Amino acid sequence: MAAPEIEHLIQILSKLPGLGPRSARRAALHLVKKKDVMMTPLVQALTRVEQNVKTCSTCGNLDSCDPCTICTDPRRDDSLICVVQDVADLWALERSATFKGRYHVLGGTLSALDGLGPQDLKIHDLVERVKATGTKEVILATSATVDGQTTAHYIADCLEDCSTVVSGLAHGVPVGGELDYLDDGTLTAALSARRPME
Repeated sequence: MAAPEIEHLIQILSKLPGLGPRSARRAALHLVKKKDVMMTPLVQALTRVEQNVKTCSTCGNLDSCDPCTICTDPRRDDSLICVVQDVADLWALERSATFKGRYHVLGGTLSALDGLGPQDLKIHDLVERVKATGTKEVILATSATVDGQTTAHYIADCLEDCSTVVSGLAHGVPVGGELDYLDDGTLTAALSARRPME
């Protein structure tokens, strides 16, 4: 049996996404064994994040300033807003370095099973933001799940009275993907979203 302090650390680590009890135990053991090299810097980094990182009041991104660096970047296109479910989705799009507009983080998707309704997400804030800024296009970058698509359709309905184009991400065959390895839903979406060859 491990010391109570280590057991408590394991319990906390096991709550992180992707870490089950065994992985958390291995991570805790590694941290304790490499205390000087790993644990002290980790504690310092966690403390800095806890003290300095804020949620952007404009888009919902996480940054050390509010508004965040994306919202204050003058090179960004103010007429485009890309709506994402979570900050992780925003970061994924930023890694691609292809989108140069603004973002809006919803904080999840509509889900009857999880008890998440429109009032639990930042949908009203999005509508108000679009009306106030005169946004030309809103790109709904929600996941291809049932909840993600339900959320996208709900938002599109909410934006119906705004004079803005509402678009969604294309779904289908990924670059480098082989048809034999794709699931039926992906193939169906790819056929439905087909376009002329250029």
